[in-house]
Amino acid sequence: MDEKMDRIGNNGQKGKIPNQKELEKELSEYLSKKYGNRVKVISPFVFPRTEPEGTGGETAGSREEDDLPAFDMLPEELESYLDLFVVKQKQAKAVLATKVCTHFNRVRHIRRNMRDKKSSGVGMIKNNVLMIGPTGVGKTYIIKLIAQKLGVPFVKGDATKFSETGYVGGDVEDLVRDLVYEAGEDIKLAENGIIYIDEIDKIASARNIIGHDVSRTGVQRALLKPMEETDVDLKVPHDPISQIQAIEHYRKTGKKEKKVVNTKNILFIMSGAFGDLAEIIKKRLQKQGIGFEADVRSAEVPWDILKEVKAQDLIEFGFESEFVGRLPVVVVFDELTREDLVEILKNPNNPIILSKRYDFKAYGIDIKFEEEALSRIAEMAAAEKTGARGLVSAIERVLIPFEKTLPSTQVRTLVVTPEIVEDPEGRLKELLENPEEPERTVRFEKAAEDERRNIEEYIGARADEFKKKYGLELYDRRVALIAKLYLEDICDVNTAFEEFREMYGEIRSREASLPEQLEVDVSFDDSAVDEIIQKAIRTGESAGDLALDLATRLEYGLKLLRDRSGIEKFVINHEAVTDMEKYINDLLKRHYREKGAGEDGSA
Repeated sequence: MDEKMDRIGNNGQKGKIPNQKELEKELSEYLSKKYGNRVKVISPFVFPRTEPEGTGGETAGSREEDDLPAFDMLPEELESYLDLFVVKQKQAKAVLATKVCTHFNRVRHIRRNMRDKKSSGVGMIKNNVLMIGPTGVGKTYIIKLIAQKLGVPFVKGDATKFSETGYVGGDVEDLVRDLVYEAGEDIKLAENGIIYIDEIDKIASARNIIGHDVSRTGVQRALLKPMEETDVDLKVPHDPISQIQAIEHYRKTGKKEKKVVNTKNILFIMSGAFGDLAEIIKKRLQKQGIGFEADVRSAEVPWDILKEVKAQDLIEFGFESEFVGRLPVVVVFDELTREDLVEILKNPNNPIILSKRYDFKAYGIDIKFEEEALSRIAEMAAAEKTGARGLVSAIERVLIPFEKTLPSTQVRTLVVTPEIVEDPEGRLKELLENPEEPERTVRFEKAAEDERRNIEEYIGARADEFKKKYGLELYDRRVALIAKLYLEDICDVNTAFEEFREMYGEIRSREASLPEQLEVDVSFDDSAVDEIIQKAIRTGESAGDLALDLATRLEYGLKLLRDRSGIEKFVINHEAVTDMEKYINDLLKRHYREKGAGEDGSA
């Protein structure tokens, strides 16, 4: 029976059943005929494992048997990831990375034990977080990065919205329902998400009124159960869509459908500026004989004093003791100085400069920044006292005249200089009057070269970290290629690495299929892989297709060389990509010059 099945091909035709590579080739040819080069088939390429021993063997964002994120990232790994994007805030990054990783790893541990009926996790204290810090220091940004890295759904709410509606707890529960939406209606995934509530200091009861501030304490109490554990009904009276769905379900089944979300494993993170909290802390410390002489009633809040915050200070600030008890982790962010703002702008992963590059690229305009111009922009932002948000408004004030006018001209390059920062309108007028000024071209090219060098230095300084993370050897040529991807694709460094690794995988996948497609045994060394990727970046073609095309065009010459020399295996290097004829001739010359070198059957 097995022999009979082996002789029957597709559509009942007799013949050998094709293997995976043959099927891939046939399917690729069919798709190419039908759709051209828009569709391609790439067999998977498996990278060697790069995780250190003891991490559980899973990666962040992967899935377990119950289709939930694996949650296996270690605190130091997450902190290292945050360091790539967030300037300063060393203590905040360390605490958040530790407590968030601990929360989700504990969720995984308890979930696995429940499968074995060992533990239910009842009574566990959830690591909900309270973040204190001025506006624009990266509180929201850092939580979004964490959620994205861990692969968990994330929603953000504003506490002022709840204070406006007073005693209505439904608004709080709406955040949980929003989490289900962000999870693609996957309730299990939503039950392992993050809810972030900003401006939480606005729901502290006012200290200058007699009695309880019912509207604000009511919102605090509405948050108590979700922050610990409760079931939130997805079907609510004020949601017409959910009611229609419920009616339709009842019409079809005759039963009421009850969908609920349990909040036991949802991590709640709150944040606020807490400006008046400094005065409370100072009074307490002075009573204890600790000297803090700063005038906390001035416009300048001494943020260092906030690092002394305790639960009793938050209660005096206007929070219920039960509410404070559900926020066991308190993180105080540092205020950003002018130097910090400069560092943010120079960080190749910062979304502010990347966004402006996107904005101008949408019109076919390439924009570069001189370092002194970035320093001037940071100085403007520092004067606004709004942290990194000031950078956005400052850079917009400088560039909006250019963004409005240049798309209607033939100007396709713009270098942002200190002179442009000081006088945008005047410098725009000069540019329009003399768009081909040689000095401007020289400054643009220098700014481009400085940018390229800075990104290469940035990658080089973190080479060990990137090598461990992506499983790639890093040397000057490869670093330059990844920097090129970063600059041409307008992306952050991690994305550039991921794109490079994807192309690397395409080439190695093609390499694995070559023995069954060609009559010679060939492979690519790293120099050839880099050269193929370089060509793929330049032409926009698939790296895998370029590798196959190269090997196919080399096949005839390598067969002749094999028949003459007896060499059975050929390793293709970068010379084969840049000058194929020279590569073949060099192989022949080397063989005849070193006759003994090929005795082991390799070249």
